[in-house]
Amino acid sequence: MRTAISSVSGHVKIIGVAAALALGVAACGGGGAGAPSAGGGSTTLSVTVWNLAKTPEFTALFQAFEKANPGVTVKPVDILADDYPEKVTTMLAGGDKTDVITMKNVTDYSRYSSRGQLLDITDVAASADTAKLAGLDAFKVGDTYFALPYRQDFWLLYYNKGLLAKAGITLDGAPTWDDYAKYAQQLSSGEGNDKVYGTYHHTWRSVIQAVSAAQTGGDQLGGDYTFFTDQYTMAVGLQKSGAALDFGTATAQQADYRTMFGTGKTAMMPMGTWYISGILESKKKGESDVDWALAPMPQRPGSAEVVTFGSPTAFAVNKRSESADLAKKFVQFAAGKAGAEAIAQVGVVPALQDPAITQAYFALPGMPSDELSKKAFAPDKVVLEMPVSDKTSDVDTILNEEHQLIMVEDKSIADGIRSMNERVTKEVLN
Repeated sequence: MRTAISSVSGHVKIIGVAAALALGVAACGGGGAGAPSAGGGSTTLSVTVWNLAKTPEFTALFQAFEKANPGVTVKPVDILADDYPEKVTTMLAGGDKTDVITMKNVTDYSRYSSRGQLLDITDVAASADTAKLAGLDAFKVGDTYFALPYRQDFWLLYYNKGLLAKAGITLDGAPTWDDYAKYAQQLSSGEGNDKVYGTYHHTWRSVIQAVSAAQTGGDQLGGDYTFFTDQYTMAVGLQKSGAALDFGTATAQQADYRTMFGTGKTAMMPMGTWYISGILESKKKGESDVDWALAPMPQRPGSAEVVTFGSPTAFAVNKRSESADLAKKFVQFAAGKAGAEAIAQVGVVPALQDPAITQAYFALPGMPSDELSKKAFAPDKVVLEMPVSDKTSDVDTILNEEHQLIMVEDKSIADGIRSMNERVTKEVLN
């Protein structure tokens, strides 16, 4: 988690990350405006979400908002996670009137705000406790805000304690990427339906590209992507060796990272802090018995600090919403005290920061209690997953297309990176 985000450089310093995991947000400001009754009888508020059944934060927020606003019903518009950006883009382009649009990442936000599809909610941002709202600057466009963050995530390493113990592997800090690759080989076993992969890299380009940028200081908007090389070499090598599920299979089968880790199909998995709520929920329901823990994100050899990447998640109001006032009230509620309390109780890191004790967060039923897991919540630096600018959306599209071609091995790593350089320079920067 981070206390401030620069939308220019994307770099942030972590100051008391662990203290920002605000389960005990009772002392926080910014929640009062979210609680008044909607009045006037039953009102329906529609909100886009992804994988509602496996993302408990949405249900927690909606129930809390309905309780605080008698007569209001929140109607989720549930979209498959992997289809979410494309589906929402199509909806907004087609004049859809869904009231609240969840900003899954800042890249999508940049796209929608630049197209004039979101309502200006600068007045709501001004009334929030902005000093305690991590990630807010990522949603500032000039002097205008079109969204408010309610959640703040960063990436770390999930691992299966039983599988690592069986292989004789002990983690006592952030492993190097070289160690990580070695462990992935050692942890792979079985064949066919009994196959257990040493690690799992989800299909998002950020798994390779964002962490490369964060740990090398590379600029994802700059037009020179040679700094991706080491990470691609490692990732492609692991899938070629069978230590990681290959990209083509993961894409074709629409692999679910929750299922991969929760059912013991992978021993390790780099993923964002949002997944904690998913593990807690699946274990609570008896859908998973994985014995899990956390470690810091693997680092480049010789790194003197733990550097990772992350991104806030926000709610915005559709410019075509016919219930804009109620939608703005929901956005403010989610970003405030009551919203932070609701999502923290299901294991989600709220954007609203407070000098609360990490111990309260880790006291949630099912949370790991070891020191390394707690250390994983205190990286030295979190870099914004993708810088925000008017070029972000176009660059993201190119980088994602070339990422897929590299990972399915239709292009060599060198050719794919060369194409990124040429296309971004020619199609976007020039």
